[in-house]
Amino acid sequence: MFFHIVLERNMQLHPRHFGRNLRENLVAKLMKDVEGTCSGQHGFVVAITGIENIGKGLIRDGTGFVSFPVKYQCVVFRPFKGEILEAVVTMVNKMGFFAEAGPVQIFVSNHLIPDDMEFQSGDMPNYTTSDGSVKIQKDSEVRLKIIGTRVDATEIFCIGTIKDDFLGVINDPATA
Repeated sequence: MFFHIVLERNMQLHPRHFGRNLRENLVAKLMKDVEGTCSGQHGFVVAITGIENIGKGLIRDGTGFVSFPVKYQCVVFRPFKGEILEAVVTMVNKMGFFAEAGPVQIFVSNHLIPDDMEFQSGDMPNYTTSDGSVKIQKDSEVRLKIIGTRVDATEIFCIGTIKDDFLGVINDPATA
């Protein structure tokens, strides 16, 4: 799920960046430091959409660096239990498969894959139905349901299932 939220961060800026474009340098450093990161509390920061406020800078003793409190708006991505996502399969093995939905990696165990699908080893490992009509392999697009999440300080891990109605392969690269 995507959310638009307001966050705060203290940015440290080297004195060489002071001058006419101090604000632009501060915003560029904020984008470089924050976009693409993950916090367990808010999720993955996708993009900074605006700067609400840049406070007065405080000079750090002994270093010359200045610390600016910055309040900014951003779009974050945080997966929840029960959410339906579309993901791309990145790896298939006999234990199940891994898929990615943006920055989130999701594992689907072979116990959470429909019973009529069996693992086929070889140069391109996959799960195939008994009649061969549906195949899950690397680069397949699947619709899955998140049944569990584990949140660390800097990462979010998910467990998913395709053993439900309207879930499974939505685009197979082998047939394209």
